[in-house]
Amino acid sequence: MNRQILRLAIPNIISNLSVPLLGVVDTAVVGRLDHVYYLGAIAVGSIIFDFIFWGFGFLRMGTTGLVAQAYGAQNERQTRVLLARVLTVAFASSVVILLIQVPLIEVSLYLVNATPEVEQYTRIYYHIRIFAAPATLCLFGINGWFLGMQNSTYPMIVTIFLNLLNIGLNLLFVIRFGMTVDGIAAGSLIASFLALGLAFLLYRYKYGGEQWNINWSELIEAEELKKFFSVNRDIVIRTLCLIFSYAFFTAKSAEMGNVVLAANTILLQMWYISSYGTDGFAYAAESLVGKFKGAGDEGSLKKAVAANMVWGLGLGLLGTITYAVFDAEILSLFTDKQNVIAMAMTVVIWLIAAPFVNSVCFIWDGVYIGATATGAMRNSMLIATVLVFIPVYYLSAPYAGIHALWMAMTAFMVARGVVLSIYAPSRIFGKG
Repeated sequence: MNRQILRLAIPNIISNLSVPLLGVVDTAVVGRLDHVYYLGAIAVGSIIFDFIFWGFGFLRMGTTGLVAQAYGAQNERQTRVLLARVLTVAFASSVVILLIQVPLIEVSLYLVNATPEVEQYTRIYYHIRIFAAPATLCLFGINGWFLGMQNSTYPMIVTIFLNLLNIGLNLLFVIRFGMTVDGIAAGSLIASFLALGLAFLLYRYKYGGEQWNINWSELIEAEELKKFFSVNRDIVIRTLCLIFSYAFFTAKSAEMGNVVLAANTILLQMWYISSYGTDGFAYAAESLVGKFKGAGDEGSLKKAVAANMVWGLGLGLLGTITYAVFDAEILSLFTDKQNVIAMAMTVVIWLIAAPFVNSVCFIWDGVYIGATATGAMRNSMLIATVLVFIPVYYLSAPYAGIHALWMAMTAFMVARGVVLSIYAPSRIFGKG
């Protein structure tokens, strides 16, 4: 079992860590420009795209679970139908995003109380990067399909290519050509489409020998569509709650001033690094739990859940130790602004605890996605957001200041892990 887990997890960890590497480079490059508000614009712009793009994260997560179950049941044709279906939904959704791009940015900036400078450069960033929507959404779908087919190598190749190319373009545009946030956005746009092209080439190389011959009637088959959208509806609600929490965190940071916003932006980048590492085992759980669920192998399913949890907690503990020992040194990699580093150090204790604390809910997410038990994921996120995150912040904010944001975020993650653990016997293992 451990061999199967590592075969899936290691490529996922490598590819996942290239994602925050992009954020690290962008933050480090922009953090050394003349004005702090460039970093604020990247933070606010990234949150807006989190809402827009992460809101369609179901194209990756929902696809993995459904395809893995079809793979476990040895239904090859169904795996092809699922790929065609998710790419159709992805492209149609991207067209809608582009059509409503103006009201999207206006509403977003209305909700985020940023300074005029941050708002100005957020608009510049947004109006370039928004055209990456078709490539980004289709990449969600095809990478989710690869993972469901127990192939974590291709998503690794595509993701590393995407992020290394993005890093290279961003450095070229900002350092060589003297651009600011527009260079960061242009790099993301170009890299996204080239990565999608690579994904299709890889698909054709390994899977393209089979003729599709998929009829439109198969794509819109009522029972399959009902399952597809039921699973994905729950994931959308779950994802929107998650994005809301990060967006709320960033918006409240912006209200506290550019220095707090910059400090929390850097700390969130470090938070993401640890989460993407643990997500490697969460993705392995998605693939294996889905396969064993589709094959009806309850014994292997239980072993996969237990082993992935142990690996996730172990990696989380390693992250916590690393941040505890090298907190100041890592912060200095992101910015040379001493006031920003000093502000970050006042709340770094919350970041140190995060890798270990957060690993429980991350692994459970992978398990529930693989089992397509998405209703429980939705419920746990609603409970954590409405009953924990928001009350903890507002109750502590008058007394704790910036600590209130991190206290609320930590409580939010703990609540997710607890609720998913409570649900597991009935929703994953079929007991009680």
